[in-house]
Amino acid sequence: MEKVARIPRWLKFQIPGGEEYVRLKQAITALNLHTVCVEAKCPNIGECFCKGTATFMILGNVCTRNCRYCAVEKGTPSPPDSEEPKRVAEAVRQLGILYAVITSVTRDDLPDGGASIFACTVKKIRGKNTAARVEVLVPDFLHCGSEALDAVLHAQPDVFNHNIEVVRSLFPILRPLGNYTRSLEVLRAAERVGLAVKTGLMVGFGETMDDIRRTLEDVRNAGAAIITIGQYLQSHRGAYPVVKYYHPEEFEQMRQMALSLGFTEALCGPLVRSSYHAAEIAMENVSHYMRIHQTVENSAAESN
Repeated sequence: MEKVARIPRWLKFQIPGGEEYVRLKQAITALNLHTVCVEAKCPNIGECFCKGTATFMILGNVCTRNCRYCAVEKGTPSPPDSEEPKRVAEAVRQLGILYAVITSVTRDDLPDGGASIFACTVKKIRGKNTAARVEVLVPDFLHCGSEALDAVLHAQPDVFNHNIEVVRSLFPILRPLGNYTRSLEVLRAAERVGLAVKTGLMVGFGETMDDIRRTLEDVRNAGAAIITIGQYLQSHRGAYPVVKYYHPEEFEQMRQMALSLGFTEALCGPLVRSSYHAAEIAMENVSHYMRIHQTVENSAAESN
């Protein structure tokens, strides 16, 4: 595939800076934490940091996978830090974050893929910040037993996110260590226990609109109710080239397509990323699922 020569005019980034940006960055550095905003070179870092929001990346900043589009460092990670969940919870408290997003590198080197650290982080955040909502963005736990994913599900995050990332036909090329079917199984497991389920897709690798539609159908059938779709941007010189820059009108077509397939929320645009405006697009869904859980609990209490 040949790389597209010129970045279009509608891809404009906010230059990081300002008091809130500095405050958040200093707090994260002081607590020895990582954010996907920095490690993945997210184009929205300026906007999000200035709003006092960030996506915390636990389990270190070195990934065991070799996805061809990602800017995160790849290699052999350090052992997990058992104190990290406490520091994330403290950062959420210090920064007054009311909607915390927790993600991680993929840790195929760990027996549980880091699931216990995810679950502990959710619990620690809630212990220090009773008003905070928590969204987890998890890897696929491909080489782990069912107990790993169950541990995250039992922690009952307000939103469960697992990104499908790319269309099915491109998985072998772009995610050679991933598994499309497994990713659908992860979404399905979260839907079965009644969580608000979210996924994300990147486009611009050479897929067609038919490829996109088929992938949307797959993740919707697996239980995802919220989806984000954004433009892939080459993160480093050796990354997979951008084949197509989609026009904002084409992203609107994708949004309408997703809504027609039954998604309750679809955020689609050139600079959209999985955690972009996460709180805004999730809260109505969280409220919906909380009402369902309350109804179930009331019915159970009445029957007893």
